Amino acid sequence: MLELFPGGFEEIERGGSTELVAYTDPAGEERLWHAFGGASATDVETGWEDRWRDFHRPVRVGPLWIGPPWERAPRDALAVVIDPGRAFGTGGHATTRLCLEALLDLPRGSVLDVGCGSGVLSLAAALLGFGPVLAVDVAEAAVAATRANAVANRVDIQVRQADALTADLPAVDVALVNIAPDAVAEIGPRLRAQLVVTSGYLAADAPHLTAYRRVGRRERDGWAADLHERV
Repeated sequence: MLELFPGGFEEIERGGSTELVAYTDPAGEERLWHAFGGASATDVETGWEDRWRDFHRPVRVGPLWIGPPWERAPRDALAVVIDPGRAFGTGGHATTRLCLEALLDLPRGSVLDVGCGSGVLSLAAALLGFGPVLAVDVAEAAVAATRANAVANRVDIQVRQADALTADLPAVDVALVNIAPDAVAEIGPRLRAQLVVTSGYLAADAPHLTAYRRVGRRERDGWAADLHERV
């Protein structure tokens, strides 16, 4: 399905089985037939093009509000507006919320956001008074999205395309690493931060960071985030 519809498709649970749904045209329906030997087609309901918005709801983490541009932030919130069309994270995933919760409790200082995605953590850090903030990601699209979101939110952060496994990473007070557990363990020895917040993995995982000791853990919906202190 990803090869046929790289723009995305929908998964619907149907009594113990999973139905895969693609919004397409007659040519796309024909591709489905060739690939799977069968498919059913129905006309879509009016307003189908806006259904994806139902999956992007605002989240509140302490003073922070993270939401899409068509929602209005409360007046008492520090608003981080993320366009879901840019993907790479909208703040709704448990790991992002756990990182934000950890960030709220940390002393203010310089921040390195490794694997910044859409820039949610970097933007939130800047709004909370951390600085300077450097966001890095190996993906060009993620860097472009973070830069665009920084402009849209009028937040001053540095954004750089870099591979954290090979690039020279600056010394900072706080590093944020919300990526896969294997990558967390690989990048850990290259970090030069006093405190490191890691996430992107299940509560059953506990990646070890060389030269650091774990001093705190948060869990939500089966996911985890850890706080590490340099020894």
